[in-house]
Amino acid sequence: MATIALDGPRQAAASGRPAEQLVVLLHGLGSDGADIGMLAPAFAQALPHAAFVAPDAPFFADAERTVRQWFAIGDMPVAQLHAGIEVAAAALFAFVEAERQRLRLLPRQVALAGFSQGAMLALWTAFRHDPGPGAVLAYAGALVGDTRLPDELRWRPPVLLIHGTEDDVIPPGYSQSAEQALRGLGVPVRALFRRGLGHRLDDECIAAGAAFLADWAEGKLVPAAPREAPAGTAAS
Repeated sequence: MATIALDGPRQAAASGRPAEQLVVLLHGLGSDGADIGMLAPAFAQALPHAAFVAPDAPFFADAERTVRQWFAIGDMPVAQLHAGIEVAAAALFAFVEAERQRLRLLPRQVALAGFSQGAMLALWTAFRHDPGPGAVLAYAGALVGDTRLPDELRWRPPVLLIHGTEDDVIPPGYSQSAEQALRGLGVPVRALFRRGLGHRLDDECIAAGAAFLADWAEGKLVPAAPREAPAGTAAS
């Protein structure tokens, strides 16, 4: 399979100094990096030493190539959905590795933040590499591949799920289920459900995400320690 190269808008640290963190912003279906990249200035107020990058999804959902998507979604077999997100996750992981090495950062100095389909991709990617990112912010998303995750879990970063209670595109029950599943796996997760909000972000969502990322940047949030292997088994 050919290598999928990602690219998108970048914003240097507001401090003017070399970046101490990197926040990767992942847009939703039909959007692009420039759109979600508009969160960077708001987040930068809370993270002055963080750089931001917002890659464009490499695939399209329409023949005219105007509707970007990370992976196909809809009425399809689960295996096909998983195969598509695996391709996108591999491309994202390679992109993040190149970006953090360019900035001379450690994996824990990287956070993934996504909206809708971008949140799904962030949640899929974050737990399957050791070491993985330092934090995950998921707006209006879902935990795709939840039944596979117990066997594939390699990393447990702190997670904040934010979802509108009136979201009729991706109902909030998906984030409720994600919160329950991740908590059962020992992932440090919390959730905010915005009463009356649909499938979008408002100032409160953005402020809550910025505060979460600021806590991560200040070292107040760290990945959970690996679980001990059961007695009588060899640790891998």
